Amino acid sequence: MELADAVTSPVPSSRETTPTEEAGMLREDGVREVLARLQRGEPIKAIARELGVARNTVKRWQRLGGWRPRPPGHRPCQIDPYRPFVERRGPEVNWNGRVLHRELQALGFAGTYQQVQRAMQPLRADRAWATVATVRFETNPGQQAQVDFGQTRLWIGERLEVIHIFVFTLGYSRRLWVSAYPHERLSALLDGHERAFQHFGGVPLECLYDNPRTLVLGRREGRVLWHPVWEDFARRYGFTPRACQPYRAQTKGKVESGVKYVKRNALTGRRFGSWEALNAWLQEWAVTVADQRVHGTTHERPIDRFARETLTPLGQRSPYHYERVRLRRVPADALVAIAAARYSVPVEYVGTTVHVQETSHHDEIFHGGTCIARHAKTTRHAVVVDRAHYRGLLRPGEPAAMPRPPQWDPGYGDLGEVMVRDLALYAAVAELGGAS
Repeated sequence: MELADAVTSPVPSSRETTPTEEAGMLREDGVREVLARLQRGEPIKAIARELGVARNTVKRWQRLGGWRPRPPGHRPCQIDPYRPFVERRGPEVNWNGRVLHRELQALGFAGTYQQVQRAMQPLRADRAWATVATVRFETNPGQQAQVDFGQTRLWIGERLEVIHIFVFTLGYSRRLWVSAYPHERLSALLDGHERAFQHFGGVPLECLYDNPRTLVLGRREGRVLWHPVWEDFARRYGFTPRACQPYRAQTKGKVESGVKYVKRNALTGRRFGSWEALNAWLQEWAVTVADQRVHGTTHERPIDRFARETLTPLGQRSPYHYERVRLRRVPADALVAIAAARYSVPVEYVGTTVHVQETSHHDEIFHGGTCIARHAKTTRHAVVVDRAHYRGLLRPGEPAAMPRPPQWDPGYGDLGEVMVRDLALYAAVAELGGAS
């Protein structure tokens, strides 16, 4: 017999092993070799030296008289008292071992990161199976809608824009409402829901979301903390908002599939002259294409199943009024900074303080209660200029008028961020003034 066949874990002869270590030193064939040599009368020291094991190992198998497998059992470990915490907290942090180890240390755990990893290994395996084996569930008519955003890039005019696609899917019929926005802020969510409710002529009992940070402020004792404006909006329309369990977005698979369907079927290879044209196309596509196709799961057209939906009628509800009001000081170029974009106002308001009211699709700028500018929302870092705002600017070479004396503005310290502007922008403004 070769030595490698008899020994699993060679131990230097200078080290004496513990009885616990000895039990697993030799495989069954190795134990038979030890016992055979003992029967031939070979000294224990010689057997241990030739087989590369401790003398205590030889004595142990001599005492037992034959090979016996180690009885199954769980050896105590430092992490044992903390296993319930690992099982509960693990899914919430996406089984991040470093995070769990840090939090366990705060609870008094003195073990290593490797111990935490070993404790998570079987739990991670269970989670992997659960992720793959997702049970599809169906909802009753009128019960639920699933809501989500998707992102893609499209040409809008001469700019390649990031498009945020709002998709509202009725769980029973699979009818879609789709609209596009330059962002995913609260105003877009409110507008998308209202347009969906108007399109369908009613409201489902509940709407399901994948924990968007815009709506979900956190969780406390298992309860979702919703944005107060969103809670008010839900009460206004009479539906219950629900959030998926963290890291379980598969529970809203209907709308996830809807987002992919919109991107692949409605938008691939297309470009649009404006945001208005994009949204007009999405609404047309939803009615003429999405509503009419035979759905792969229900094997019915969504428009046919929609006849059995039992949505709560809208009644006489007026639109939900939401606006953000911010102060801005009009700089010398008459371009007011709003959400990393810039919008023009009439040049006579340079140096004054204006109020910005943000709605779903527009930014309105007021001075002294009068709306002095209204612009459709644009993307970050874009510049929106109304040429009429620059009429009357001096042409190059004309004498400059005496400037108005400076006026102290008590709200100057709370006027928001300072923006650094490209010098080329001033040249563009000058050209606009010269062309008036």
